[in-house]
Amino acid sequence: MAGLAKLKTPVHIITGFLGSGKTTLIHSLIEQKPVDEKWAILVNEFGQIGIDQAMFDARDDIVIKGLPGGCLCCQLAFVLQAALVNLLARSKPDRVIIEPSGLGHPAGLLDLLRGEAFHDVVDVHDIIATLDPRRLEDARARQHETFRDQLDIADAVALTMLDQSTPEQLNAAHDFVAKRWPPRKWVHEAQQGELPFALLTQSGSAEASNKDMPTSHQQLAATPSLEGTFFDFPPPPGKPQCETGTALGYTSTGLRWHPSERFELDRLAACLGELPREARIKGVFHTDNGWKRLNRAEGTLSVESSAWRQDSRLEVILPDTLARQNVDIEALLLSLAIL
Repeated sequence: MAGLAKLKTPVHIITGFLGSGKTTLIHSLIEQKPVDEKWAILVNEFGQIGIDQAMFDARDDIVIKGLPGGCLCCQLAFVLQAALVNLLARSKPDRVIIEPSGLGHPAGLLDLLRGEAFHDVVDVHDIIATLDPRRLEDARARQHETFRDQLDIADAVALTMLDQSTPEQLNAAHDFVAKRWPPRKWVHEAQQGELPFALLTQSGSAEASNKDMPTSHQQLAATPSLEGTFFDFPPPPGKPQCETGTALGYTSTGLRWHPSERFELDRLAACLGELPREARIKGVFHTDNGWKRLNRAEGTLSVESSAWRQDSRLEVILPDTLARQNVDIEALLLSLAIL
């Protein structure tokens, strides 16, 4: 009918530090998706190789777009704008979920979504931050500017990794969040990483006030580029591709192998177990037990079946202090046992 304003597409930002369970939370929301809705999910990650898109199974009613190689707030802002414009125009989703990198600062992302390009197109709903209670005992994370800002800018907080947290750690997390100002709209204990869909549908517009992007992120602003793609051809057998990157006090090492190369799952897990507890590890591998997704945070490794078949790929993120001490990390990863 003429004269009716076009409804804005709801956009949900799920932020949180490295290994805090953002992807698991999004998986739980996907399982609750109304059958008549089509979703678009934009996944940004710090590493160069890109793993997170492979962590989602292909579905006709969900469009997954991976944006690896930096954080959306600075290095990939131009790429995000192009990707989001394309998704909204072509896929016409009923809902968009954006998962920034664990080292990404939400300020630049908010500026973009509230800017002229998207002002009349999207409605940014409550920003949700995931918090692993165990992280509060890690001074390196607790004192990280981005870690604090992710929680300060959030409208609501989902407490994750509860099965691996002690009651004391959980109480400390509640106390930590309760001291943020203004108060969060809600704090939800996400058992098994599950978040009720109603917390999305009943949310209002994000109330986050303008927050300056930290100097550390401003210095990362790069010349816009759309080169490279998540679906590049895999490297040839026996010649794995290796990419590294360093920013914001962390170093990422990523590798890709040809899909025909298979790994012995037990030896693979044992090899990754040699990496420091602080290492954030994500991967998808063709193994002797089929295709598997591997995910490790705070020293705990989980293994699941994967529908991914394009290639085997791995991303390891370490604090720079540990990365410098473990100069053979690339050699260790390249030595992973191939059958």
